[in-house]
Amino acid sequence: MKILVIQIKMIGDVLTSSILFEALRKEFPTAELHYMISEHTFPVVQNNPNIDKFIFAKKEQRLRKLIKSTKNANYHAVIDVYSNLRTALLTGLSGAKYRIAYNKKYTRPLCTHVFSRDIEPETIAGAAIEKRLRLLSPLSSDIPQEIKPKIYLEAEEIENAGKRLESEGIHFSGNLYMISALGSSSGKTYPLKHLAKLLDKIVRKTKGNLLFNYIPSQKKEIEKLYDFCKPATREKICLNIYGKNLREFLALTYHCDALIGNEGGAVNMAKALNIPTFAIFSPPINKENWNMYEDGESNISVHLKDYRPEQFQGKKYKDLTKTVDSLYKLFKPSLILPKLEYFLNANSK
Repeated sequence: MKILVIQIKMIGDVLTSSILFEALRKEFPTAELHYMISEHTFPVVQNNPNIDKFIFAKKEQRLRKLIKSTKNANYHAVIDVYSNLRTALLTGLSGAKYRIAYNKKYTRPLCTHVFSRDIEPETIAGAAIEKRLRLLSPLSSDIPQEIKPKIYLEAEEIENAGKRLESEGIHFSGNLYMISALGSSSGKTYPLKHLAKLLDKIVRKTKGNLLFNYIPSQKKEIEKLYDFCKPATREKICLNIYGKNLREFLALTYHCDALIGNEGGAVNMAKALNIPTFAIFSPPINKENWNMYEDGESNISVHLKDYRPEQFQGKKYKDLTKTVDSLYKLFKPSLILPKLEYFLNANSK
């Protein structure tokens, strides 16, 4: 029996959807499990022992050819977590007995089972986890309600990252924090002047060193953040230590006491490494969809809606994205600092 799971594009989504393979492997130990993803997201699921084969979806690939190869694979079930029009056609024409997706006008006529994305979470795992696992319910009544995503690093990767930190004078007896300084877009990036004040607080309180999650093309923005920080904070920022690729970032994060900064893929990756996280949500994003495994100790998040709920009454996502800059201006560091201090008390040496 072969089963295909489809989750194209975003790194955080690909990592989160990988939980389906742990559930499927436990329920169907001899099944052949395939994962269709974008190639750039592969590092977060690399070495996952529950996945037998990866299929890399490419933009330039003709849909007709992809449908043919999927149909020829004779899948027992295709689970389309991505559920856009292209993947719906791929799923619907796959010939699989079970064709499962989220409920959209174009998935209903093509799939055997569709499910709403809108759920009220019943566990600490949160909606992102629970709604994915619910997609497996047509295949079995014994699927768990929650599974935590996992990243599988090799011992050599961990060791090399540790040696690199030591060579730069980072001692593990002190605190070390990975800072997710830049979101995936400007609308998902906490203002750098605001973030600098949070970094000043982190260093003042913990005396810890700070690493930044960035790529060379983002260095100018990172240098702006560096300049906004106080001199004492700058002394603790290690600008020349960053992950040259995603696996290096993961290995460096493995050695950190926490990841702090913009909510997104980096936060999800840290959670999958069992590293404490403090996440700052972009105002338009629905916190309830992505505050996975938030326990008020090891994983804490903040959203402007927690402090200024009147700004969100009667407004939809599109409305909020148009005013994201003004909303961020309201999201002052003074609102965040009390929770951040509590988090640092709980997750510092």
